[in-house]
Amino acid sequence: DYLDNGNNKMAIQQADKLLKKHKDLHCAKVLKAIGLQRTGKQDEAYALAQEVAALEPTDDNSLQALTILYREMHRPELVTKLYEAAVKKVPNSEEYHSHLFMAYARVGEYKKMQQAGMALYKIVPKNPYYFWSVMSLIMQSISAQDENLSKTMFLPLAERMVEKMVKEDKIEAEAEVELYYMILERLEKYKEALDVVRGKLGDKLTSELQSRENKCMAMYKKLRRWPECNALSRRLLLKNSDDWQFYITYFDSVFQLIDESWAPPAEEEHSLEGEVHCSVEQAVEFIEERITEESKSSRPLRGPYLAKLELIRRLRHRGCNDEYKLGDPEELMFQYFKKFGDKPCCFTDLKVFVDLLPPSQYSKFIRQLLEVIPLSAAAENEVALPGDIKALQQHLCVVQLSRLLGIYHAMDKKEKLTVVRELMFRYRHGLEFGKSCLKTELQFSDYYCLLAVHLLLDLWLEGEEAAVWQCLTLLEEGLAHSPSNAQFKLLLIRIYCRLGAFEPVAELYSSLDAKHIQHDTIGYLLTRYAESLGHYAAASQSCNFALRFFHSNQKDTSEYIIQAYKYGAFEKIPEFIAFRNRLNSSLHFAQVRTERMLLDLLLEANISTSLEESIKSMSLSPEEDDIPWKDLRDNRDLTVLFSWDPKDRDISDEHRKLSLEEETLWLRIRSLTLRLVSGLPTLSHTIQPKNSEKTAENGVSSRIDTIRSLLQQLEAAVDSGKKFLEQKIQYPVLGPPPTRMAGFFSNGSCQCQTSLFYLVSDIYELDTNGLEDSAEIQERIGNSFKSLVERLTDLFNKCKGDLIEVRDGTLKTHPNLLENLVFFVETISIALWVSSYCDSVLRPFKSNLQKKKKKKKESSVAMPPVFTHFLDYVTELQTLTSNVIDHIKGLEIILTALKLEELSLKDTLHLQEEKKFTKTVQGKVQSSYHHSVQEIGELLKKRLDTIKKLKI
Repeated sequence: DYLDNGNNKMAIQQADKLLKKHKDLHCAKVLKAIGLQRTGKQDEAYALAQEVAALEPTDDNSLQALTILYREMHRPELVTKLYEAAVKKVPNSEEYHSHLFMAYARVGEYKKMQQAGMALYKIVPKNPYYFWSVMSLIMQSISAQDENLSKTMFLPLAERMVEKMVKEDKIEAEAEVELYYMILERLEKYKEALDVVRGKLGDKLTSELQSRENKCMAMYKKLRRWPECNALSRRLLLKNSDDWQFYITYFDSVFQLIDESWAPPAEEEHSLEGEVHCSVEQAVEFIEERITEESKSSRPLRGPYLAKLELIRRLRHRGCNDEYKLGDPEELMFQYFKKFGDKPCCFTDLKVFVDLLPPSQYSKFIRQLLEVIPLSAAAENEVALPGDIKALQQHLCVVQLSRLLGIYHAMDKKEKLTVVRELMFRYRHGLEFGKSCLKTELQFSDYYCLLAVHLLLDLWLEGEEAAVWQCLTLLEEGLAHSPSNAQFKLLLIRIYCRLGAFEPVAELYSSLDAKHIQHDTIGYLLTRYAESLGHYAAASQSCNFALRFFHSNQKDTSEYIIQAYKYGAFEKIPEFIAFRNRLNSSLHFAQVRTERMLLDLLLEANISTSLEESIKSMSLSPEEDDIPWKDLRDNRDLTVLFSWDPKDRDISDEHRKLSLEEETLWLRIRSLTLRLVSGLPTLSHTIQPKNSEKTAENGVSSRIDTIRSLLQQLEAAVDSGKKFLEQKIQYPVLGPPPTRMAGFFSNGSCQCQTSLFYLVSDIYELDTNGLEDSAEIQERIGNSFKSLVERLTDLFNKCKGDLIEVRDGTLKTHPNLLENLVFFVETISIALWVSSYCDSVLRPFKSNLQKKKKKKKESSVAMPPVFTHFLDYVTELQTLTSNVIDHIKGLEIILTALKLEELSLKDTLHLQEEKKFTKTVQGKVQSSYHHSVQEIGELLKKRLDTIKKLKI
């Protein structure tokens, strides 16, 4: 009970009391170990657990408790050993055998699962156990590297095992038929699979609607049996003429049959599934019949009308539409709008078919739609407004179509502003219809506000600075009325980040309440900006959120797999495993892991712990690259923001491809930087006399080779990055956010960081050659120090300037200055880690020289120039860092003194209501900048303290 309530200390005490009385109470020992594990004493917990495990317990309590403990330790492989021992001692226990099977399932030991399943079946001949074994064969075939092996050995064996049961008439459950079908499908025995589904066994497929028909259809397609495809889809459409997937199959099969010049046989049945349509005339007639039927039905169906448009599109594509008299798409879409215009789905339905309209007809089509909407104006020049929700939905549909057809894009600035005003007027009027809405419901008129913001974003991209503030104002107003509108929140997140204000974003993102997989699909919106805008604490938190999801996914997926075995949902098992693999090779996972470690080093190394300890605690090693470069999966959802843009302005596949390439290049640069930094502590070593054979012992010389090879890889990655940026790609404003790569190159951080790593190589050389005959190396090191200080000063110059300036009554922000400052802090930190290495090399040399001085009692032992170079360099670093800290203090003072509310909001667009939100927005941006600058300043002060300790 104490453990369940999270009172772990009490649990340990109670267990100790018990153990005093009964020394050998296994279960008490394990429960104590669980308490220790949860209070962070992993080693003690493990030692206790191993004591009990070594005795190979067979009592249920100890086994269950040990299983819980090992799971919490993320050591599922130890559970298998437990039950292997238990099964040996109690060979006829059904329970222990099934626990052993599940333990193997957790670690993916498919061969052993197969054996355990059969052993279970021998003890207790129940069907599920037999089929667990069969499923384990399929899993061996899926995980086999050699496809040939899976098709010649594992799958045929699984097939034979099931056939045996079929012959003996022992098939009982639907899951067993599903499994048989799965094996045949993987063996590409489509005809046999079809026979199974159509035969007696197919009667068991009842849990899903149309499960049998869907499986038949899939096999007909694989076998290219178009007559059956056609007849079956026709039959299913007669049952339900609103099922879109069957329209698609119906059309596909009709045109396939036409292309193959198929004709029905004269005497016998057309096909196994009945009558077949094999001409366009029949298809046209069939669709017309569906529409006639629809008009008689009690509820309106969209399928038949959309099917007609789909057929027109396909006929046009083949260049033979006109002779079939199907009607004019424009008129059909107009009729469709009259019937379904008040449904939110009307826009998405028509969106697919707008390319059937000639561009010259766009404006006429929109006017035609507007004419049938019941709107009424109070006076002559006023906006005509809808009287009820239906009319509002219809009008909204037309506005969305206008945007999609590019009508708004063609307007000039003045017209766009007029439209924004009208949309916001309509938005505020529409709020009346949603007065009774709950907080969790969206307002009916929310899309008006979103469309107004999209228009303002267009203006912002065209260089209209005030538009972006207007966007934020309208979105904040929208969010106040519709607090759970995710689109408002996502847009606010994107725009605040573009302006460099991260503070409001963290709150917005957490209010989205992202669940499970969304940490991977939309998490990039948060993790891309947190650190780069100087919010280090929030960045740590957002990385933790994401990583927690990825790590728990590992554990959770094996639980899902076990449940799937228990309940016979076999077809789900490969899906779960594919899902797990997809997440393990997620691009976002790799990025967050890398950035999290760099961030930890930035915040802690040489501040609260030494670099060496930090790297050790992350178990980082320069030789290891744990990123699956070949299998990286881009799981980002780039269409999470609604867009009504025409195709040519919307996000394209090309954009996705380029964005993935850019993200991967940037990840490579970051990952190599991290590995290079993690190599620094491995180089510090005690100096052996020159020419002694021992230099290559303790592997140090191989470590410098690792660093040099990583440096070459970094150079190559930087070159690829520069080539990529030469393309000057512009993603759509709502498309993927660009990486930090462009800033990294343009502000000089890249050159600084690479030259720092080259310096490491030079210092190592000095270390191995000694001071005597290394004048050339010393000079090279001296020059490196000089050019480094120059480069760092350049980088600092790129951080100068005001973050917010007021120009002609509008605010202009300069978020790139923040990003540059963050890069400066990172670069200066790397400079410090390298300087510490330098210090560790030069210090022993200096003490040796001083000893020599004392021996010779002379004062004329000359100091090698490298010492003065280093001391000058450290002094200059100190001065430069102090200057940056002063600059940051200046920024803080300006930001605190800035009185934004005194800005004359001249633009007539601002109503009283809006002024309130504008003030909020500007306040949020100002406060966020202030916060960023403070965090950057704090971190730099800590770094300055470290520099002051560098005195050889």
